[in-house]
Amino acid sequence: MRILLAEDEEQLSRALTAILKHNGYTVDAVADGTDAYDYARAEEYDGLILDIMMPGMEGTEVLKRLRAEGISTPALFLTAKSQIEDRIAGLDIGADDYLTKPFDMGELLARVRAMIRRKENYAPPTLVCGNLSLDRAEFSLSTPGHPPAHLAAKEFQMLELLMTTPGRLISADLFLDRVWPEGEADVNTVWVYLSNLRKKLAALEADVEIRATRGVGYSMTKKEA
Repeated sequence: MRILLAEDEEQLSRALTAILKHNGYTVDAVADGTDAYDYARAEEYDGLILDIMMPGMEGTEVLKRLRAEGISTPALFLTAKSQIEDRIAGLDIGADDYLTKPFDMGELLARVRAMIRRKENYAPPTLVCGNLSLDRAEFSLSTPGHPPAHLAAKEFQMLELLMTTPGRLISADLFLDRVWPEGEADVNTVWVYLSNLRKKLAALEADVEIRATRGVGYSMTKKEA
């Protein structure tokens, strides 16, 4: 399980990192909100632990921007603020939990476990990126004013991976690992499927596109004007 920890108090960050790693988590630790935002957009995490008061960007602003971009990674706020209004505000912008400093490490670990269980048990029925909607129940893709387009199973899996974390680069190897785990495909197969998906996005007049970054991978991004 991979956790992003954003905490600007160096001593606390080191302690939290050590405790989490000791309990089997992989941890990326950053010390300001701008880095937290960039990391959360670029990588796939099982949970976010965000201090609210940070340089660069407050934790609440980090999460607000992530949620606005459709990134639904579970998030736990750490804060010295204990007023009920602050807790309500944090939960209202998309936090899953809220822990007030100082806290017991055992309680933190219990809350992290609960947060990750919620992620494993919940998947939104529809993924949205720009004007594009992916219906997970119907395996269909749609935009306003156009009838839904049905997706083959492999197309759906690839698009789901792209739309779950918009802007994140997905390598061909990751597509092969997730969509063709039996190993019956190669890089050319990935390219053919992506080409078909691009045609469907164009037919739906989507305002997002599958962009290739040479030698790195593919991402779902907003079309340039």
